[in-house]
Amino acid sequence: MRLGGPSFGETGTPEGWIAGLRKIGFTAAYCPFGNDADDAKVRVYADAAARAGIVIAETGAWSNPLSPDEAERHKAFATCVNGLTLAERLGARCCVNISGSRGTKWDGPHPDNLTPDTFRMIVEVVRKIIDAVKPIRTFYTLETMPWMYPDSPEHYLALIKAVDRKAFAVHFDPVNLINNPGRYFNNGVLIREFVRMLGPHIRSCHAKDILIQEKPLLHLDEVRPGTGNLDYHALLTAVGNLDPDMPVMLEHLSGEEDYRLAAAHIRTVAAESSVRMV
Repeated sequence: MRLGGPSFGETGTPEGWIAGLRKIGFTAAYCPFGNDADDAKVRVYADAAARAGIVIAETGAWSNPLSPDEAERHKAFATCVNGLTLAERLGARCCVNISGSRGTKWDGPHPDNLTPDTFRMIVEVVRKIIDAVKPIRTFYTLETMPWMYPDSPEHYLALIKAVDRKAFAVHFDPVNLINNPGRYFNNGVLIREFVRMLGPHIRSCHAKDILIQEKPLLHLDEVRPGTGNLDYHALLTAVGNLDPDMPVMLEHLSGEEDYRLAAAHIRTVAAESSVRMV
């Protein structure tokens, strides 16, 4: 297993990018530039990562291929194709996006998100993205989400079967699957079941934490790893046994010190769980 996150260095040069990753001991990284990078830039960063023993976990294609707005939908498709193309050029483990929303907010809830029609739309657009690029050494993935497909291991497995493309794989964000108290208090069971069903397809993971608030109705807040209720023993044990290069990527923290604290927590849990970290 590899722990990764953003670089706290001068990412405008490959040397600065690598130095910033080493400050926190990361051995996996996000792509440090956009999808429009030229071949020379892609090559020098890929070479620098290889020399430093850094795995590039993912490129991003954050957009809404299901948008009700036709222009936005076409723009999102191009973003996904370019992101997957960059992952292929760079040798990243995957390109990641969400499936998209039927509403105006690209990542928001909508009454039509979890319907058979939307499932079919997702299958169609994922096939088109993959067929446009035909990647050989990387994969297109969808991040698990609380209010859109894939929102469960069962729905992700159904998507894998329906899309029917070797280059379609899994991005695992366990916090994003926790959308009710049952999953919150029993998330270790959910994590183990997800990995049991989809483990061979997982290409990258996001590392966050979640905390339920004691106020009326349901409030679940994303918090720093180690300050919430996510069962990191279950997570690290499950994904740590899949692939020695499996990236577990910290995200959404407020600064370098928060990333240091989160990394320290994950390393402590990994040691307690006898999970080897590269």
